[in-house]
Amino acid sequence: MDDAYLPVGELDTLLVRLGRSPMPERHPVVAVGSNASPGQLLRKFGGRAVIPMTLAVVDGLVPGVAAYVSRWGYVPATPVEAPGESSRLFVLWLDDRELAALDATEPNYRRRRLPYAVTLESGVRLPPCFFYVVKHGCLVDGTGAARRLTNQRALIQALLDESPGLRRLCGRTPEEFVAVVQDESVREAIYRLFHEPRLRGDQK
Repeated sequence: MDDAYLPVGELDTLLVRLGRSPMPERHPVVAVGSNASPGQLLRKFGGRAVIPMTLAVVDGLVPGVAAYVSRWGYVPATPVEAPGESSRLFVLWLDDRELAALDATEPNYRRRRLPYAVTLESGVRLPPCFFYVVKHGCLVDGTGAARRLTNQRALIQALLDESPGLRRLCGRTPEEFVAVVQDESVREAIYRLFHEPRLRGDQK
């Protein structure tokens, strides 16, 4: 990777001092959803992980909502295309071993090369980054447009308010939803509901 693209300098010196891979050996990965959370990264990589993160502006992409429910009771994020828009997102910098480890934690996603521009807040434009796209499609709103990600409580409440079928399965509040979806059979029923044509969109 061309060093001219990389946020090196003090960060690279610190990584080498810690015995970690330097920046030229790392791959940029745009994080959409929980992978942008330091707590989530610590859970995935362990308490001694050192994962550089830089803020960037990503063209043509916004955080959307995946068409399934996780076993932990939340509705995951997925990137969706949004021509003419941009998002401020974190970029993770992972070496080969860390990238393989992250792949292993994402069975519901495919890692791909992002076809849109990613520019650091410093103005430096990055080479093509990786990102993860869900295998199950995304949820759409009443107009047929990809639903945008909000905080989980607001998202789950909106889904319950809009779907009588979901209320029959999960009750009327986010608390009821989270409690009920611990049952795998309920999650499977929600998956079938989410994949009705009026609720689900396809992703490229």
